Amino acid sequence: MTQRADIDTDGPEPGGRTPVIDAGAELDPVHPRNPPPSRRARQAATGLTPAEVAERVSRGEVNDVPVRSSRSAVDIVRANVFTRFNAIIGVLWVIMLFVAPIQDSLFGFVIVANTGIGIIQELRAKKTLDSLAVIGEAKPRVRRDGSTAPVSTSEIVLGDLVELGPGDKVVVDGEIAEADNLEIDESLLTGEADPVLKRPGDQVMSGSFVVAGGGAFTATKVGREAYAAQLAEEASRFTLVHSELRSGISTILKYVTWMMVPTATGLIISQLIVKDNDLKDSIARTVGGIVPMIPEGLVLLTSVAFAIGVIRLGRKQCLVQELPAIEGLARVDVVCLDKTGTLTEGGMDVTELRALNGADEGRLRQVLGALGASDPRPNASLQAVVDAYPDGAGWRCTAALPFSSARKYSGASFEEGDGSASTWLLGAPDVLLPADDPSLTEVDALNREGLRVLLLARSAKELDADSPAAGAEPTALVVLEQRLRPDASDTLRYFADQDVAAKVISGDNAVAVGAVAAKLGLPGASDTVDARKLPAERDEMGAAIDANAVFGRVSPQQKRDMVGALQARGHTVAMTGDGVNDVLALKDADIGVSMGSGSEATRAVAQIVLLNNSFATLPSVVAEGRRVIGNITRVATLFLTKTVYSVLLAVLVVCSQVDYPFLPRHLTLLSTLTIGVPAFFLALAPNKERAKPHFVRRVMRYAIPAGVIAAAATFSTYLLARSHYSGTGALGAETSAATLCLFLVSLWVLAIIARPYTWWRLALVGAMGGGFLLVLVVPWLQEFFALKLVGTVMPWAAVAIAATAAAVLEVVWRWVGRRFPA
Repeated sequence: MTQRADIDTDGPEPGGRTPVIDAGAELDPVHPRNPPPSRRARQAATGLTPAEVAERVSRGEVNDVPVRSSRSAVDIVRANVFTRFNAIIGVLWVIMLFVAPIQDSLFGFVIVANTGIGIIQELRAKKTLDSLAVIGEAKPRVRRDGSTAPVSTSEIVLGDLVELGPGDKVVVDGEIAEADNLEIDESLLTGEADPVLKRPGDQVMSGSFVVAGGGAFTATKVGREAYAAQLAEEASRFTLVHSELRSGISTILKYVTWMMVPTATGLIISQLIVKDNDLKDSIARTVGGIVPMIPEGLVLLTSVAFAIGVIRLGRKQCLVQELPAIEGLARVDVVCLDKTGTLTEGGMDVTELRALNGADEGRLRQVLGALGASDPRPNASLQAVVDAYPDGAGWRCTAALPFSSARKYSGASFEEGDGSASTWLLGAPDVLLPADDPSLTEVDALNREGLRVLLLARSAKELDADSPAAGAEPTALVVLEQRLRPDASDTLRYFADQDVAAKVISGDNAVAVGAVAAKLGLPGASDTVDARKLPAERDEMGAAIDANAVFGRVSPQQKRDMVGALQARGHTVAMTGDGVNDVLALKDADIGVSMGSGSEATRAVAQIVLLNNSFATLPSVVAEGRRVIGNITRVATLFLTKTVYSVLLAVLVVCSQVDYPFLPRHLTLLSTLTIGVPAFFLALAPNKERAKPHFVRRVMRYAIPAGVIAAAATFSTYLLARSHYSGTGALGAETSAATLCLFLVSLWVLAIIARPYTWWRLALVGAMGGGFLLVLVVPWLQEFFALKLVGTVMPWAAVAIAATAAAVLEVVWRWVGRRFPA
């Protein structure tokens, strides 16, 4: 019987070594988790064969974590149908279908239609989002049967050999098989900021990412067994949580529920027990008092507004990985921009090679060609060098030091064609050279022109020395020209017009960054700050960032610290970037925005991915957020005004022991004309107003006085009508007068909400007024809605009371705006 080695299945902590296996234990030659050493070495070199992949797929050893970009269709239907208020309205609707004419049950059909609209819009948003997620999906490179090809994350199987390069995210847990100065950042898992140097045999955990070097690892845990599988699923899910807007609405609905229960109970007792009326009529009027207390369309309109925002942005190739990001970016008052890949395009061009200290230019070209060939995954700067100097033949690389954002340089050791050995470094001149080196004067002059400059230096030390750059001999300046994004200038101007402060934070030379920002017209670009001189204390750092706009030589950890310092000063911060050095800052920012061409790690942590790599898409995202927040605030005031006056009318009816003035059909008509239809148009209209905090306070400061005034005017009209009319049909005449007054006051609330006026807003208010007038003059509509104005005295009295209420409402509205500014 074959004996298996006892292996700790829990695995080591991130950064740890592989558990030790008893050397005396015989490994199962068949089981894929424990292949014999010879087979393991062969797999490490060539990867799995197609037959081995098929075998693992048949056993279910696939990375089958459902990384969804959106809710499932079932979840969408459930969220829209099975709500607390739908349940209440559903019960009341069933009751009304049995005890009253169909026109008193119209509110139920309206709810069904609204729910259907919400489901359709969210399904449309899901379709858009899912298609964008497929386009933007990062595909790891997997080596199988000796050849490497990108595959979907879900297609990785146990034992696959996954290749890694700078910026790649580790998608499953594994064991390092190959490493070439491979440095992994595990800070998103462990909180440890320093990258971990990985060697063959070390463990890597899903959720970490490569900051330097390259290599390959063998997948040891896939699917839900992987360390960060659940975290990854949650991070990339289309979600409606953690939104001030939605949490504010939830708070409002909670208070509404608390008010509804005692008020509805008192109304039921008043109408069914105390009043000795016809049972069916009493039930209908009781339901008529309860239904309008529920702001049933508010949640629906919020979901529809967000969903349509996703669809609109999707048409512009903007992937919203977390729905509140639309809202969040609209609240941003500081946007931190990485220069490379955001303000400039990814590619660069070598424009000049300046030899220093009498170095031979022909030899320098060979050195640069050899350096380019030494890195299998060159960054943008080195790729420009590769394109300009492809000739590195005859130089054999014996050691390599990949570029790191923390180091600011790369290097390699070579055995030259004549057998001699040399070590070369390529990177930031102000990092490789002492501060008093005369070459830096020349570098500063080039930087002031907006050019990027790399220093080629020969090192007298080995690459694995503590400081290989110490004492390096400068031999050449490599001058690079960056390609400015044609849309960057207009986008920066947009942010300036919207009072959003733009801060450029880059790892490049501060003067060069400032020159690029100046070309794009960024205010304050002439005053640049070297981030190495920033104070470490958070408050002092925040003050320095507030006072300046351009920062250079910023390390990845400093980017993170700068975002935190701004947040500590009360700013809502957005961070844009595309490189691995931006990951930590993107993760900590309120809103992270990544370019579609950025590294896999940046796309994974960002809430918004610009798949078209266009910086100019950001204003569209801001505009969508402002549209959603501003418009939902408007329509929420409409809905909650109705809730307030409905509750107060019910309380007044209970206290006065009179019949409830309205049937459900009356309030369905009023809600449709003064809230439902206009709210739909207002919620989707353009709105450039800057998003403001304290959603609940800003809505209730208008909804409460408006609801109180509407309730007082309506109940006064009703009591006056009760004293005016008598005999058969008096209740109908009283109801008609009260309905007229309530409609006119509600229409004035709508007229205030619709400001500032445009032609279509005026047309909307006019159309709603015309709709109610049509009901009053068309005989069959009068009969259907049980509305008929009797005489002239009471209808004109209702109009006069409504006009007085509108005037009071106007005065109170303006006073509230001055007394309690947003």
